[in-house]
Amino acid sequence: MTHPAQPSPLPVTLPADPQRRLWLRAGLASAAAAALAPVAGSAAPSAPTPPATAQGTTSDLLRLDLNESSFGPAPQVGSAVQRALVEAPRYVSTGQLQALQVQIATLEGVAPEQVIVGEVLEALGQHLALSQGAGGFVYSVPGYGALVDAAKPFGGRAVEVPLNALLENDLPALLAAIGPDTRALFVVNPHNPSGTLTPGAEFDRFVTAAQLRTLVIVDEAYLDYREDAAALSAVRLLRQGQNVVVFRTLGKIHALAGLQVGYALVPTPLADALRQRGVGGAHAQNQLSLAAASAALADPAHVAQVRRSVAAERQHWQQVLSGLRLRSTEAAGNFVFVDTGHPHAAVAAGLLQQGVRIARVFAPYDTWVRITVGTPAENRRAQQALRSVLGELAEAGA
Repeated sequence: MTHPAQPSPLPVTLPADPQRRLWLRAGLASAAAAALAPVAGSAAPSAPTPPATAQGTTSDLLRLDLNESSFGPAPQVGSAVQRALVEAPRYVSTGQLQALQVQIATLEGVAPEQVIVGEVLEALGQHLALSQGAGGFVYSVPGYGALVDAAKPFGGRAVEVPLNALLENDLPALLAAIGPDTRALFVVNPHNPSGTLTPGAEFDRFVTAAQLRTLVIVDEAYLDYREDAAALSAVRLLRQGQNVVVFRTLGKIHALAGLQVGYALVPTPLADALRQRGVGGAHAQNQLSLAAASAALADPAHVAQVRRSVAAERQHWQQVLSGLRLRSTEAAGNFVFVDTGHPHAAVAAGLLQQGVRIARVFAPYDTWVRITVGTPAENRRAQQALRSVLGELAEAGA
C-alpha cells in the first residue's frame, strides 16, 4: 500500500530538559507495540516464534545476537498482560506505580522511594550531565555504552578503560581513571560482551573505594544467571548508604525484552532529583509492562529454572568450543564469548547464511564472537552452523 507523501516536518528544537518528553513518548510507544503483539501464555522452554520480516511473513532466522531469553517469561505473565489490556485505555496511576515499587523494594531490601521503575540508564546519564555540567563518565571498553552515549549530547565525555588480559573489568585502571570532573563510574558485572564476573569481595572493595570519589553505577543485567546473585549484588552496598546505583533489566532472564521494563535502585537524594526531572514517574510507564513486571518478579521459581537451563546449555557450549580448540571466556551470563581465529565479519556472515544471527563485533576483539545461549534445539543448530562455517573458513585460508 502506497501512502501519500507527507509535508516535511518543521525543525524541532531539543528541549533543555528532555527527560519527561522522551519518557512519555517511550512509554506510550511501548504500550501500543505490546498491545498489538500476541500474548504468550506459557513459559515452557521452547523455540521462540520466528521473527516477522519487513513483508510481515515469518522466517526461521535464529536470533542469538541480543542476549534475549528463548525460555519465555513466567507462566503468570501472559494472563497478567491479558488482564491489563482492560486498563490499556487508561494512563498508569500513581497508586499502580507505587504498588510495583513496594514489591521491588521488598525483594531488594530498600525503601520504596529508592526504586525508579523503567529502563532508565539513558535518562540517568542525561540527568547527570545536565545537572552537574560537562564531565567524564568512566567505563570499560568494549562494553555497554548506553548511559555514556546518552550523556554525550549534554556535555558527557567518555573515559574508556580497556579490559584486562583476562577480559575482565580492570578495577585498578578504572579507579585510576576517576578525575575531579568525573560524573560517574559505570561498570557492568558480569561484563558484556566478555561475560566475566568480578568476585564479590574484590568487587566490594573496588566499589567502596570508587564511591568515595564519584557516583558508581553497577549494571547487573546478567547477575541473575548466578545462583549466588544476592550475595554478589552491589545493592548490599547501597543498603549501607554508599553512593551506588544498581540497575536491573527484566529483558534478560525474565524474558520481557519486548516490553522494555527494568528498574534502578538509587540513593534517596538522587531518586528525588530524577523524579523531579520526570524520570520513572507514572507518566513514563504503561499498563502492560507494569503488569508483566509484577507477575515476573512474583515467580522466583521460574527464574531459578531458567537459570539452571541456561547454565547447563552454557556448559555444553563450552564443551563444544573446547572440542573445536577455541579460546573462550568463563562467561557468567546467558551467552558465550569466543575467539574463532577468523575475522568476525566472515564468521558472522557465514552464520547468517545458515540462518543464525550473532552479535556485532566488539573492537578490538575482531576475531571474537558473542553468541546468546538459547534452548537446547537452538544451540545444537547454532553449534552445527559454527562448525560448518569454521571448517569452510579454514579450507579457504581466511
